[in-house]
Amino acid sequence: MKTEDNIFAIDHIEPGTSEFFETLVKGKVTIERIVSHGQPTPEGEWYDQDKDEWVVLLQGTARLAFADGTEKELNKGDHLLLPAHRLHRVNYTSNAPPCIWLAVHGDFF
Repeated sequence: MKTEDNIFAIDHIEPGTSEFFETLVKGKVTIERIVSHGQPTPEGEWYDQDKDEWVVLLQGTARLAFADGTEKELNKGDHLLLPAHRLHRVNYTSNAPPCIWLAVHGDFF
């Protein structure tokens, strides 16, 4: 098995100022791996996605904030479904261990 075939193989990903996004599958649904090393969404920015997103946090801890003022804490194994155009942002991601996310984008509703 090649390193790039393992979802937890992140040694080659350098911590930077932004999250690392990698598309794993693209078709009727898109599956991506996201690696965060303590990066939040830049202040004042919101994700506003055209597709629904199901996300699971495979490693680390994180906090998502929503435009309605609510927050959701995520720990290893937690997942949630974000409907299209639900404004959200990442307020916190752990650095040690880094966060490894798996996100699936599609039309689920």
